[in-house]
Amino acid sequence: MSGTTMKVIAQYGQISPAMIYELFENKEQLFFEAVVEPLRDAVEDLVSAAEVVDRDQALTPERRLSTLSGLFRQLVSTLEEVIPLLGLVLFGDPRVAGRFYWENFVVAMDRLGQAWKAVEERQGRALNSPDITAKAVMGTALMLALEHYYTEDFDLRRAVSSASRGFLNGF
Repeated sequence: MSGTTMKVIAQYGQISPAMIYELFENKEQLFFEAVVEPLRDAVEDLVSAAEVVDRDQALTPERRLSTLSGLFRQLVSTLEEVIPLLGLVLFGDPRVAGRFYWENFVVAMDRLGQAWKAVEERQGRALNSPDITAKAVMGTALMLALEHYYTEDFDLRRAVSSASRGFLNGF
């Protein structure tokens, strides 16, 4: 972000710099609305999906595997869509990265952990470390998304199945 100007952004977007300044006060605001906000929305979608997992159904072992596989597929799909934005935010300006991490990822991981814990409690099981479980699931999903995004012949179906079985059976 610090290495470019509004003029360059306008040229790249094939619009006038005046038009950009009508919509955004500065490039920081443009960056947050074009990059950070979509990421925030994606993180919110991921957490919301986990919060409603099987509220009214008993999770048989087969259903647990199916549910976890579905969650992994959704996480990977969403993360894969935002990989370029995620790279810009997390590996760009350290202040922006830290702010996004603390205001969005940490909050999302806490909510994901609580959602995961609630699913387990509804099924009569205890989850000792929901915060670590949430981070492990999200980290695994991120790695699968990166691999699928950058590797043409990556077998995502096999990877999701293997990760889901591993989480359920304790690797």
